[in-house]
Amino acid sequence: MEESSKTQNKKKRIGIIFGGRSGEHEVSLLSAASVIRAMNREKYDLVYIGITKKGKWLFYEGTAEAIEDGSWEQTAVPLELSQLAEIMDFALPVVHGPYCEDGKLQGLLEMADIPYGGCGVLASAVAMDKILAKDVFLQHGLPICRYLPVNRPQILTAMDRAVQKIETELGYPCFVKPANMGSSVGISKASDRRSLENALQLAARYDRRIIVEEGISCREVETAVIGGEHPEVAAVGEILSGGEFYDYTAKYTDGVSAMSIPADLPEETYRQVQQMALAAYRAIDGDGYARVDFFIEKKTGKIYLNEINTIPGCTKYSMFPLLWKEAGLSYDKLLERIIETGYERYYDKNNRETGL
Repeated sequence: MEESSKTQNKKKRIGIIFGGRSGEHEVSLLSAASVIRAMNREKYDLVYIGITKKGKWLFYEGTAEAIEDGSWEQTAVPLELSQLAEIMDFALPVVHGPYCEDGKLQGLLEMADIPYGGCGVLASAVAMDKILAKDVFLQHGLPICRYLPVNRPQILTAMDRAVQKIETELGYPCFVKPANMGSSVGISKASDRRSLENALQLAARYDRRIIVEEGISCREVETAVIGGEHPEVAAVGEILSGGEFYDYTAKYTDGVSAMSIPADLPEETYRQVQQMALAAYRAIDGDGYARVDFFIEKKTGKIYLNEINTIPGCTKYSMFPLLWKEAGLSYDKLLERIIETGYERYYDKNNRETGL
């Protein structure tokens, strides 16, 4: 009994943070349940910390199934943020979208001196804002599609002027997205003026900043990166969407879309995608993990960097863990690598000089 107790005490308490105040709340619940099921319980004790849609923090002791179906809130109890450092050794945020994936949660954990998995404040904030991220990619010479930024006041007070500028500079079809959202929430394809106006109004419901991108006939491929100073890149996979484009329904409805892993690409194209993923990761100062998305134009074969996601979906439909599985890293080992990378960054920061 005594030896067993000692072994038990050596386990790290991993705080699984899920939910959040965003349109991706439900996706986070699915991701968290998948992560919980994959974690190695012989190495880690799990602590469940949920954030409601209204931003209330709750401590939950129950099943992954209840997290998945949303019923976890019924038995959860209030949690003070000052208690976070007391109940866990390491935080593993499995939250998507604003207030969590955009650097805010990472900043909170930094201030509380809690090591955590995933990219830091800067990389998280830059990657979350699609407009800012594209500006950074341009500065690093990475190829991206043509785009225009639009803000909510323009839509509310000068819709005609905004639409005319989009029609002149990008044309149809085009895609309209909230700049700070993921999982294809609030995204629309516009093929004419009326659908463009509707798309802008929809995106404005989710964010003040909106990005409009040119539409190209393309294949959608993805890869993943993990690590700090010497990041590694996973296999490349292709999304075979069953819808007109890879929207929320196509992503999270079983049978609507399929994945081809590894992607059926020429060897040189495959290698370029991996190299560009590493370049994009370094451009935002990535130090954790991320999924990187690309377009490959069907007619020319040209590769365009689309976006980088610093807390990608980890549901049973998600590409991120499958790409690493193809690269030889099982789901449980992938989570261990994420935790190791988080600790490496934590120790590096805490060994820096803090004075003269």
